[in-house]
Amino acid sequence: MNNLQEYGQRLIEFLPDIIESLGETGIMMSFAMLAAIILGLPLGTILFLTDEDNPRENKLVYQVLSFIINTIRSFPFLLLVVSMQPLIRATYGRATGDPVAASFPMMVIAVALYARFVEQSLLDVDRGVLETADALGANTWQLVTKFLFVEAKSSLIIGYTTAFVSFISYSTIMGVVGGGGIGDFAIRYGYQRYETDMMYTAIVLIIVIVQVCQWLGLKLAKKVDHR
Repeated sequence: MNNLQEYGQRLIEFLPDIIESLGETGIMMSFAMLAAIILGLPLGTILFLTDEDNPRENKLVYQVLSFIINTIRSFPFLLLVVSMQPLIRATYGRATGDPVAASFPMMVIAVALYARFVEQSLLDVDRGVLETADALGANTWQLVTKFLFVEAKSSLIIGYTTAFVSFISYSTIMGVVGGGGIGDFAIRYGYQRYETDMMYTAIVLIIVIVQVCQWLGLKLAKKVDHR
């Protein structure tokens, strides 16, 4: 009982830091998720369209984009963060101590990661859908918005949810460059200061966030899947 009361008091003491860390994670995640939708979705669509035997086949475009995405995805994330510091400093004015600055590497990996999810989702669409669109004389925009995205929307949502979980993992590394976040809180207090109860509290919060988002994503995917 005394241990529980002591934990409660410590939790109240550290609550402002926890809330601030969650806010920093929220900022980084927001930028990453927006980048995934705004850039990753169209990039993955272009990858699909320009692949071999697909409606807008273009080997050069596909190979160049695929090479860039594969390079980013295979790059160790911590090294990507460090290597981008000069570019972030030149464009944003500062590269450390700010969750917005820390969001730049996360946006890069988010675009590459979700682009592959999108490509795979579209590859799973039945070829008959493409044949139908072609028979109806659909242009590229109509093919994508009226046929491909409609058929793949459930898979696209699941891929986006899966990407979100990966972005949470990446965000925990951003404390290295002063980006903050709940992962950084766990490392600072749990590892560096031996405040293990606060570290486990942060870990539980991360798990809860992931579980809730996965549940919401899967529920939405099932709702829009009318097959």
